Parts: sequence; structure tokens; C-alpha cells
Amino acid sequence: MNSHAPYPIGTPGQPWGEAELSAWQSRQARQRSYETDVLSVIDTFRSRFDVASYGNLDYPPDSYPLFAIKSRDWRDDLPVMLVTGGVHGYETSGVHGALQFVDRHAAGYAGRVNLVIAPCVSPWAYERIHRWNRDALDPNRSFREHSPAQESAALMRLVAPFRERVRMHIDLHETTDTDESEFRPALAARDGLAYVPGEIPDGFYLVDDSEHPQPAFQQAVIEAVAKVTHIAPADSRGEIIGSPMVAAGVIEYSLRKLGLCAGITDATYKTTTEVYPDSPRATAEQCNAAQVAAVCAAIDFTLAQKV
Repeated sequence: MNSHAPYPIGTPGQPWGEAELSAWQSRQARQRSYETDVLSVIDTFRSRFDVASYGNLDYPPDSYPLFAIKSRDWRDDLPVMLVTGGVHGYETSGVHGALQFVDRHAAGYAGRVNLVIAPCVSPWAYERIHRWNRDALDPNRSFREHSPAQESAALMRLVAPFRERVRMHIDLHETTDTDESEFRPALAARDGLAYVPGEIPDGFYLVDDSEHPQPAFQQAVIEAVAKVTHIAPADSRGEIIGSPMVAAGVIEYSLRKLGLCAGITDATYKTTTEVYPDSPRATAEQCNAAQVAAVCAAIDFTLAQKV
């Protein structure tokens, strides 16, 4: 769609009601299979790791079981490292990067950390390659008490028993061209606001917590990813997606205030990755590899710090 054309659902200046939500839902078609792409892969891990069910998304007529992969040698004296992917279902490398990390690297941390990996937090959106859930809610603005998003509430319940012991949390995301062509125009239309075009950065970047920044941690992740794919430069205003760049490839958000996934624990080290899959300089394989490199660097940095 033309970025300056009115969004095809709703009346400009008026928030959506039930009719507009129904119209939006009718446009969302399944384009890929959570069962084939994710659940079948998780099944291959069962001989090496514990696979924990942590809920079920109920979107009649569809139902989606939610799973996390956990260290089999769980020990209460070890720090917990949390990896989440697919909070936005359309951000493909977050899902497949998390699965690739489990397959290729997770066993190497046995006896040193307790790993918890939730690779596809939003399977309905994964299948429809969308940012929102079926209720047109953004799960990554819904990680708060009494969350209206099933996906967010389920993940928070999973983490609750050990949330105070999480030392590192890395949440795997992408920034795509469709953020400007579809998702931000849809958000403006849903909320009855004017759409103001933005700029998509070409490359990988991170989002630190402005309330508790950890610049050395972010830098370690950036340096590892730079060996795999390019890091996003600032735009002409010194910003990335409207936020000042505080270090090479790093911006800051108030994670908990915004209801973001990376803010669901009190982990000392936390970050949100942002891969750019639409770059002519990056392949899908590089995007997955960038996510894996980020996870490994985040865990390694955390392990190297004195408690």
C-alpha cells in the first residue's frame, strides 16, 4: 500500500470498534504452519532438553500449545538465562534463531546456567506473519499485570516462579520494511491517529533498558553480531527509529513502562535484538545467525561477570 494512502480499514481520526476489528480479522490468512515450522523442531529436542508446556492460546477455531525448552540439568544454585522469540510473529529470525541456538549451542552451557527458551511466543501471529495477535493487540506492549494479550500473560506465568533468579534476558526481534508499509499505518488507524512516516534502519541494533542501562553488555553483543552481519548506523538526526543512538547500534527504551517483553524480570542484563531481514546486504541465514550470535554473546558476557 502507498504509505500516504488511508489505511483500508476504519475512518481516519476515529478509533476502531468491533466492526473494524472484524474487518481486520477477516483479512488475516494463515500463510505458514506453526506445527510444521516450530512444534516439529521442538519435538526433536525432547531427548536432550526438558520441554515444558506453559499454556494454550485459544482463538476458535484454532488452538495453539505453547512450549519452552529448559535445561535438563536444572540446578537451583545456577543463574537463569531467558531467551524469548516470536513475540511478534512476523519477525521470523527471532523464532528460528532461538531454535537454532537450542540445536547448536544450548548443550554447551550445561552445568553452568539454567536455560529457558520460549521460541515462539505468538504462534497465531507467526502463522499469519503479523505483529499483532488475533485481537489486534501488540503482545510487546502488553507485558503488564492483568495483560489483555493471552500470549503475554502466558509467558509471564511461565517466568513467575523463577523471575527473581533471571540474570540475563534477551528478546529476539526484527525491524522490517513492513513496519512502515503495514504495521505502523495499521496502528495509527486502529487508534484513530494520523500516520507519520518513519525510517527503517539498515542493519542490526539493540534496545537497552533506559532505567537500568548496561552499556558494556550491549557492546559485547554488538561486537559479536558485527562478525555476522552489519550494524545499523544512525539516521541524519543521530537516531534509530526515532530514539537517540546512545552507542554504536544501541538505543534505549523504558522496557517495563512500555510493557515490553524484555522488562518482565529484574535481570541485570537485558536487551532486545533487532535484525533487518529486508536488507540487500543480509540473507535469511545471516539473520538467524545474528540472533544466535547475540544469544551466545549475551550469555557469555553474563557468565564472565562477578556476582
